[in-house]
Amino acid sequence: MNRPAIRNVYMLRFVGRVAALICCVIYCIMRPEKLVVLEGMNFFKELTLLHVLWILWVIDIVAQLIPSRMNISIGSQKNFKKWFKPSVGWAIDTLKDYSRTLGFRALAIFIVWVIFIGLIGLIYFKGLIGEAVILIFVTFFYVADLICVLFWCPFRLFLGNKCCTTCRIFNWDHFMMFTPFLFIPGFFTWTLLGLAILVMVIWELTVLIHPARFWEVSNDTLKCENCTDKLCTQYCGKPPKRFV
Repeated sequence: MNRPAIRNVYMLRFVGRVAALICCVIYCIMRPEKLVVLEGMNFFKELTLLHVLWILWVIDIVAQLIPSRMNISIGSQKNFKKWFKPSVGWAIDTLKDYSRTLGFRALAIFIVWVIFIGLIGLIYFKGLIGEAVILIFVTFFYVADLICVLFWCPFRLFLGNKCCTTCRIFNWDHFMMFTPFLFIPGFFTWTLLGLAILVMVIWELTVLIHPARFWEVSNDTLKCENCTDKLCTQYCGKPPKRFV
């Protein structure tokens, strides 16, 4: 079976992200003095290879603010009215129960992630790791994001969603990726984190105001029979599993 084009695009992105991680590790080892660009306004003092990474990351984040299906999964775009196709035969009370349950699970993930990032911050401020390790953490999360999409996602086991298309926290990816940058004040780091927070806030406000867009029972676009992405082929036709 040939994989759909969008999955091929995401596979190419995955290869690119792995290459970015490898290059980042080598760069941190070979040119550690260049990491000063992460601090304060040093972003504007000289051009480095990290500026290329910053531009790619900004484009990646901004794409989530625009209702476009140009090589972007519907899982990331389901918050937009443009892609909402109302279903029939569902009850508002059932939607409220679904949204409340998924909301609590998402909150639990948020709390665990904040604790995890807090531990990274603790060892950073203790001087046990430096800015190079923080940058490598961020770039590793950049790769891990597509591991979750293309191969295996631990969050799916807790949320109980069938695939990425219905994932409650799909657009949390950049927030989770860039939270380690909180500990390095600078234009480079905080612009990325700020944009990621903006995307997440918009996402959560949409969940609150328009929950029907995020449930496959109320949104025909998210149903398996209407899926055009076939991004998560490893889950197609399989019931969702939960450990908790």
